[in-house]
This record gives sequence, structure tokens and C-alpha cells, in this order.
Amino acid sequence: MAAAGAAALAAAVVLPADAAAPTEGSVSDTATSTTWTAGPFVAPNASAQAGDPVCGSEQLCDDYTLHVSTPPGYGDGHQLAISVSWANTAADFDLYVLDAAGDVVGTSASSADPEQVLLPPDTGDYTVRVVPFAPLGESFTGTAQLTTTPANPAPATFPAPAYGTYAAPESLGDAHNAGEPSIGVNPTTGAVMYQSYLSTYRVGFSGTSATWQDKSANAGNGCPLGSTESLDPILYTDRTTGRTFESQLAGKTALTCYTDDDGDTWTTTTGSGINSGVDHQTIGGGPFADNGLGALTGYPDAVYYCSQDIADALCASSHDGGLTYGPAVPIYDLTQCGGLHGHVKVDPVTGTVYVPNKGCGSGQALAVSEDNGLHWSVRPVPGSTPGDSDPSVGIGSNGTVYFGYQAADGHARIAVSHDHGETWVDGQDVGAQLGVQNVVFPAMVAGDDNRAAFAFLGTMTGGNYQDTANFTGVWHLYVATTIDGGQSWKTVDATPNDPVQRGSICTGGTTCGDDRNLLDFIDVTVDGQGRVLVAFADGCTGTCAASGGAQNYDALATIARQTDGPRLFSAYDPATTTTKTKKGHK
Repeated sequence: MAAAGAAALAAAVVLPADAAAPTEGSVSDTATSTTWTAGPFVAPNASAQAGDPVCGSEQLCDDYTLHVSTPPGYGDGHQLAISVSWANTAADFDLYVLDAAGDVVGTSASSADPEQVLLPPDTGDYTVRVVPFAPLGESFTGTAQLTTTPANPAPATFPAPAYGTYAAPESLGDAHNAGEPSIGVNPTTGAVMYQSYLSTYRVGFSGTSATWQDKSANAGNGCPLGSTESLDPILYTDRTTGRTFESQLAGKTALTCYTDDDGDTWTTTTGSGINSGVDHQTIGGGPFADNGLGALTGYPDAVYYCSQDIADALCASSHDGGLTYGPAVPIYDLTQCGGLHGHVKVDPVTGTVYVPNKGCGSGQALAVSEDNGLHWSVRPVPGSTPGDSDPSVGIGSNGTVYFGYQAADGHARIAVSHDHGETWVDGQDVGAQLGVQNVVFPAMVAGDDNRAAFAFLGTMTGGNYQDTANFTGVWHLYVATTIDGGQSWKTVDATPNDPVQRGSICTGGTTCGDDRNLLDFIDVTVDGQGRVLVAFADGCTGTCAASGGAQNYDALATIARQTDGPRLFSAYDPATTTTKTKKGHK
């Protein structure tokens, strides 16, 4: 964010900001909207990076009193939408909503313009607090309105998929250090590859049992820089060739090796493009697009390394199987999207490349390249709202794009595109059928063109899930599945008897406390027979899980593997898929 520039401006000219005008307003079922303005602001307030924002003056925070009055039952079909917007998209304001007791009940503190919070329209008095994180001399306009909640179609009617969970054994060094895990499957050997911080594990399944082996890259098997240090780990397995990459972020480069034999031996690479970003690395790949430079060696697929920098995000492409990379190319800047992004994915037929982002203007979006990473465009997802967790993309066998994300109300939503992100349909809240109120860590995968799965951590407790002192929700792993191209979904609790976390989950980065044990994402993939496999870190183990004891902030490497229900490849559907639901699962 441009806080340094704002500080310089404030040093040169310090002007008092005008307080909200008016200072208070009301919304009701008969008068559904109110607006206000405040500013200009020149002094940046980045105090929320270390917790709650520190105010003390109108220049550092602006408070607006909002009165809400609605009849009983109004919230069944309506929501309270509060937003703030400004003219210069390079500026950044953050939005906090406090209830009458002074507790934060909604937050939007991304790089989006506007920032938006969606809340239940409960009668009461609220404080809408706007913090000028990097104001650049801008004023803002605030809006509070009662809107109709979009209706969802009925849940899908096919038998519910079922899942078994498999945790890494205690003998593995990073078994309890699996925050931000990655997963891939070699389609030829069936080996499941799992990244848990510095360790790469090979997992084999037989019936209801799993065998975990440490196959980490190191000097003894061809990768001298492997498993030594990291700011961020990532693993990617090419679903066509079976080549697996493990990469460790190291500033504006990465320590990356690949294996063609499921971790028995590794090959060192140049790691990334130059000049790459400093954070949030991701690796992905797929076929080359026809209208760009193709393969330079016998390896058939392109490989992409993307990462986020201060004022933009960048991707570099490899034309020799990930051994070397070309220069890193900006895919968007802060005037278009916030810096952080999700994982890069590639269309299995056309080679179109997608990088999702949680905050681009008033919603979420994709950065898209159709010429092998040379040029990029930002394609918004209309109807979406900015969130706190990175979105995820899955691409079907004929190019259908599934965009899974956390919305401003904390709910799990999916939109579908049949034209590479140009237009979108079937936006749905896939957690509503089970009463899920808050989600984090969206992870999307697709198989056949009309089949996809969306994994996320969710809780049926509403409110501010980052409130360490007051949030008491219990989190589980959920998976939503479609077999009709996203027109309907079936969502299941994949860990019904084993909570993944109790209490708060912080998605605020390095300023978090113990409740950031899971870090920033989970991962999902599909094996050669269409089973969904989810990599997640189990944060609630021992007495926390078995007897409802205190949260112990673990991060146990765990896989949820599909055991029943329709597969992502219809050719492998079990016979029970069309005849009955597996006992014990609804």
C-alpha cells in the first residue's frame, strides 16, 4: 500500500479532515438507504496492522452513527450493506462496524475500492468507523442500505459425497507444521504429493489406510537448496505429466526444484522470473495457448510462477518445463486490484491462464492471459463482493471456470463462467443449505466440464470470526460439489466429528496471534479416478477434538479423501451414486 507516499504528503501539508456529514443517519424497512461524506484525509493511519486501529482524532478515524430499525423476521430475506468509496483507487481506506457495546461486528480492511461489509439487518445502533490507511488526500462517501438477499436454488439431489480423513504420522518432522499446505496427484503412478512447510510427503492409499513417506528435496537427492529455509512453501503437480514442483519463497526469488519420480530424485531450477514479487508465491501450469510462444523443449506444458509485490503482482512463464523462467510480467497494479492473489490455474484445453484476486474495485476478479503470460487483463466477477480470504479457480475439461470465494458477509459463494471470465452466471451461496455463516480458505478444483468441488473451512456461527476474545464458533472442513455445471450444489461436512478449529481464525497476516496457526489457505485436487482430495491443517487435535477441550492451535498435516458419491470424472462414478445415499451421510 502507498502509506509512504501519503506520509510524505501529510508532512508537506497537514489539513484537518472534515468529520462525517451528517454525523448520523438511519435505515429502516421503509427508508432503506442513507449516505454521508468525510474528508479530505492526508495523514495515513496504519495502526491496524498491529491489531485494532488506534484513533484519537478525526484525522485518524472517522465515526458515523447508524441507527437500524427493522421488524421481526426481516433478516430472513434482507441484509445490511455498508460501504465506503473514494475517487483515487490508489488510495486506501478501511471499514469497521461496531455494535452498541463497542465490539467489532464487521470488517473490510483490504485494498478494495469500495470497502464493503454485509451484516444481518438487526435493529440497533452501530458505529461505522472509517480508517484512512493510505488516504492520499482523498475524501470518501459512505453508504448504508438494506438490500434483498439473493435467493439460492434448491440443493442438488444427487447422493452426498462422503470423505475419510488421514493425518500424517508423528514420525514426520513437519507433521504438526502444515499451515498453508499444498497437494497434487501424479496421474500415472497415483502418488499423492503433500507440502507441509519445508517437507514434501508422498502419500499412498490402499483401502481405508494411508502410507506417508518423507520425500523432501535436499542435497542428497539433487536439490541442495531444498528443505532449508522458506518465507512461504508451495507445491504443484502437473495433472498431465505428473511433474511435481516444490518451491520455497526467498524474498524476490524462490528456491524451486522439481521431481519426475514422486520425490525419489529432484532437479534444481532457477526458481522464478526476474523481477518477481516478495510474497504469496504460486506455481501452476498447463498446455500452451496457440497464440503465444510455445514449448522450447520436449516438455509439453507451460509452467507459471506468480507472486505479489508492493504495488503490483507479477507472473513469469517457463517454456522448458520449469527449468528456467522468462522475465516477470505485471498482471495488475494497485489501481486495479489489491496486491494479494490466489493460486494460478491453467485451462486444460486452451491454455488460458487465471490468477484470482479478492479485491478489485467493488468485487473480486481474475487476471487473465491468453498468450502464455505475455499480456494480462483483469476480468471482474459481477455481483461478487470483496473478502478477506483469497479466492480460488477450478477449470473444467472444456473450459468452464468455477470461481469460489468468501464474500463480504463471510459466506461461501461460487460463480461460473463459460467464456473465460468475460461473463458470469449462477452466483450462489453454497454454505447456506447447511447454515454456514463464516468461511475461510476457499479452494476450487474441477474435472469433467460440468463437475467441480469447492472446499473451505466453515462455521455456523455468525459475527466477526477474527474477534479473538469473543468469537466462539466451531470450524469444520466443508466440500460443495456440482455435477450440472454449477446450476446446483450439494454441500457436506467432511469432518463432522472432528473440529478443525475452535474460536477465532485470523486472516490478517503477521499481525495475528495464536489463531493464525492455519496461516492463509488450504488446497484441493482430484486423482485419476475423479476422487476429491483436500489438503488442510487440523488446528484442533487431542482433547480439543476428542472432548471439546480448549483450542490448542495445532497445524496437523491432514488429507480428506473422497470415499463415496459422484466423482469429478463421471466415468468413475460408483454404482451407489444413482441408487442410494451412503448410510450416515445426508
